[in-house]
Amino acid sequence: MWRHHPEWRALRRRFFLRFGILLALLLLFSCAIFAFAVSLVSNWLGVTGRPHPGAVVAVVFICAGLLVVGRSLRHFALPIGDLVDASARVAAGDYSARVAERGPREVRSLARAFNSMAARLQTTDELRRALLADVTHELRTPLTVIQGNLEGMLDGVYPRDDAHLQPILDETRVLSRLIDDLRTLALAESGALQLQKEPTDLATLIGETLASLRAQADAAQVALSAQMDANLPPLNLDPARIRQVLENLIANALRYTPSGGKIGVQLTVNGEQSTVGKAWQLAVGGQRSFVTVSVTDTGRGIAPEELPHIFDRLYKSRDSRGAGLGLAIAKNLIAAHGGEISAQSEVGKGTKILFLLPVDA
Repeated sequence: MWRHHPEWRALRRRFFLRFGILLALLLLFSCAIFAFAVSLVSNWLGVTGRPHPGAVVAVVFICAGLLVVGRSLRHFALPIGDLVDASARVAAGDYSARVAERGPREVRSLARAFNSMAARLQTTDELRRALLADVTHELRTPLTVIQGNLEGMLDGVYPRDDAHLQPILDETRVLSRLIDDLRTLALAESGALQLQKEPTDLATLIGETLASLRAQADAAQVALSAQMDANLPPLNLDPARIRQVLENLIANALRYTPSGGKIGVQLTVNGEQSTVGKAWQLAVGGQRSFVTVSVTDTGRGIAPEELPHIFDRLYKSRDSRGAGLGLAIAKNLIAAHGGEISAQSEVGKGTKILFLLPVDA
């Protein structure tokens, strides 16, 4: 947990050290007050006719103690007060609350952590609101089609034939896909997604996926091609989930590739020692074998400021027609298999999304 992190343990030690010093100063201050009180009582009782030296020392200690304690309390109290006020605002639903990073190092670190937390909460809240709007929009269109066709048939406006029943069936599939996507994303992010792994020929799986999407590609006048490594070993993976990843990636490529464009799928063992492959090997330690699958299109590409966020949950570009779920689902499914996914793109020249899977998973 975060509280066991070495940095936080060091901050906590420094905080309690400073707090202990403050308590020691308060104790010294109390002793000075006691000595001063004893001196005053002695003078009042006539024990001596002149101020006792202890009284002078006590006055000096009292003044110095008041100054140090006052500055210390102000140094601690003001930033803590800011945090208390900002916390109340966040608790009330105002996630724009931020605090100035001032005071001791530990308090500044606390303020920095609070600001980071508030920023994440604000982003999550904005994404949640956007998701509700997007899901509402996505649900409204098929429901309107279903309702209109059914009412037309019940009122006798439309005949009850296949031509009018087929759109209803198509829209129910859209609804089912959206619900399945939301459920898959929720399970994957919570760690509750159960993979049904089995030895799988990934080349065959890619070929079947391309075959299922070829009619859609032909209708869009986009050429689909595949290049497979002949030395591919069998992989232990969940074929249904990996097919879902491939379908999401290829469907996205089809959506943004104009007529006359091309989409290519490449499968290689250990890839081209790509950046993502090297990073993954470094993360897991050693030189484990992996396969790389890349989906490359000749579409319009992704803007540089959007590229780092395309795998974020619910993120979508301004002109996207989806709900921002497909790539987030792909990222979580690949991560569940112990792999990595990344994207490369240049505006006007297309996009390449590649993922790797460990051979010995």
